Amino acid sequence: QVQLVDSGGGLVQTGDSLTLSCATAGRTFSNYALAWFRQAPGKEREFVAGVSRSGTHTWYTDSVRGRFTISRDNAKGAAYLQMNSLKPEDTAVYYCAAASVGSQIAVVVTSHEYVDWGQGTQVTVSP
Repeated sequence: QVQLVDSGGGLVQTGDSLTLSCATAGRTFSNYALAWFRQAPGKEREFVAGVSRSGTHTWYTDSVRGRFTISRDNAKGAAYLQMNSLKPEDTAVYYCAAASVGSQIAVVVTSHEYVDWGQGTQVTVSP
């Protein structure tokens, strides 16, 4: 199990950039594939971006591909989501999540495989 703390959300305007951070004190951070999910009011939680244990493989949902970048620093026990060209439809609570996987290169995109979650950070994009 790994404890995750999300931060970096805020209120921005359309076209602005924002970087979310996910920090952990766990010593086994590199054993987990990571992802960012988001949940907008009245909608189901959705996968946004994922990164493999090694950090070499990533995957994005279509609506953010080319605008968002997920990364991780295993030495620091941290993950990031760089969000550029933000749109009002990006408004949501964003959650960092960790999945224990054996593969160094697998990216996990299904939420039920993630057992550890951050508390969430609100991102609001005004028109």
